[in-house]
Amino acid sequence: MKSQTKNRPPGRRPPREAAGPPRLFIYGRHAAAAALANPARKIRALWATKNAADWLAGRALPAARLAALREARPDDIDRLLPEGAVHQGIALEVEDLPRARLKEVCDPADGRPVVVLDQIADPQNIGAIFRSAAAFGAAAIVVQDRRTPPLAGALAKAAAGALERVPCVRAVNIARALEALKERGYHCAGLAGEAETPVAAIPADAPAALVLGAEGAGLRRLVAETCDRLYRIPIAPAAESLNVSVAAAVCLYELTRRRSTA
Repeated sequence: MKSQTKNRPPGRRPPREAAGPPRLFIYGRHAAAAALANPARKIRALWATKNAADWLAGRALPAARLAALREARPDDIDRLLPEGAVHQGIALEVEDLPRARLKEVCDPADGRPVVVLDQIADPQNIGAIFRSAAAFGAAAIVVQDRRTPPLAGALAKAAAGALERVPCVRAVNIARALEALKERGYHCAGLAGEAETPVAAIPADAPAALVLGAEGAGLRRLVAETCDRLYRIPIAPAAESLNVSVAAAVCLYELTRRRSTA
């Protein structure tokens, strides 16, 4: 049979197929169990080792969610995931969660804080911030749409299930998202090492939107200018700074402590 490409005009290449969306995986026992328990999360496939499948069976998950489980060896799961992924014998292929809308999930009447991330790109840090946000009852996390890694993989593993519990708003423009939060009555508190005001002085008479910038670069100028005020965490002079996920946890604890004692 003759090749179909021999008579192609010089310089012409066959059309390339459009690349589909990247496959999203969630792995690790707590992240996987939380995804399976979340009815809003669509599951495409589930692989688990015998021990991990027995662990899932004891988690009171809906039987329909476990019906597609495929038993696999650890090395089978290794081949599905990035090198070095610690999957604990479980991996899910999932679809992204439906997009949350700021006006629907950020209700100033409930007094809960909102966390806003300005160009933070490290998956481990973002996952850890989600975990702290869930622990301290944050209403939502706002991220920049195109600058944020997929909400899956190592990020989901670090979040330990919090991705399924804390709504994520993906904003095209962070400064505009802050303006929208201010219009709804939030006090936008930017965290900056050079600020003079301590986080303990964040006003208690309005819900707070805690704004965190990338490590090193910090908040971008326009984002910082859009905040109502910049605040700092008082730390020992010998310590230059805190990891951004640790800083988020400290501030969220302070905001939650004040709400519980008000």
